[in-house]
Amino acid sequence: MVNAEQPPDPVRALEFKEKGNKCFQAGDYQGAEGFYTQAISHDPTNPLLYTNRAMALLKLSHYESVISDSLTALSLHPNNMKAHFQLAQAQIALHHEKDALESAKKAYELCMEEVMHGGKGATSLGPIMELVRRCRKEVWEGRERERTRTEKGLLGELVRDLEDRRDVEVQRLEGESAGEIQIEEVRQEYEGKIESLRGVFHRAGEVPRRRVPDWCIDDITFAVMDDPVVTKTGQSYDRSSIMEHLKRSPTDPLTREPLHVSDLRPNLALREACEEFLEENGWAVDW
Repeated sequence: MVNAEQPPDPVRALEFKEKGNKCFQAGDYQGAEGFYTQAISHDPTNPLLYTNRAMALLKLSHYESVISDSLTALSLHPNNMKAHFQLAQAQIALHHEKDALESAKKAYELCMEEVMHGGKGATSLGPIMELVRRCRKEVWEGRERERTRTEKGLLGELVRDLEDRRDVEVQRLEGESAGEIQIEEVRQEYEGKIESLRGVFHRAGEVPRRRVPDWCIDDITFAVMDDPVVTKTGQSYDRSSIMEHLKRSPTDPLTREPLHVSDLRPNLALREACEEFLEENGWAVDW
């Protein structure tokens, strides 16, 4: 907890931060958290100290505290890419899939801005993109679970309705002293209807043959593209994969001619199409 009566001391805070960094590198995350907390007590307006502590808290699986520290860091520096990234990791761990997806996408956006301006964001691009994909898949899986529950509930209601109608019909026949054969025929008729109904729902819930269209596949990683960009030759690649390629070799993957990050242009139409495809086919994230 920050001591409100203690005057700020950034130099002292830096000393505790360095001690925390050493603990973190040594795998002592509890110790790191303690030193980062002391650093914050000496300089509570430094967002870096909160993201450092959130980093340690993530390792300790203290996700609610990670969210708290990340939000504090963002209140001090709204465009803090690391804070958005850590916030998304904690949110997905707590199964807040939709919030996590928005946080991860914001982290990716800020990371790309940093890369385009010559910053160090390139090393974070891959992990952030991977988190975006994971969040997107879990959002889709959540919708699928809800759809399945809804369909099962509807099936149950329809079956109960048929059973009630069967019982009413049987009681009517028994009241009219109908023969056992006639009553059994009614029972069999409704059992047939119930089985047919179950069959309809079963066939509707069967997973169709899954296929990813060629237009949304990245030719470097062969994964579905999240953020397509176009090269000078008109070929589209996922931004993260082409930038990883350019770090290794600043050349066009097809022509081997010189290619630089500044030559890449967003393919907005393809990006929208890929997002729509993944929204309806979350399984394709792991394709």
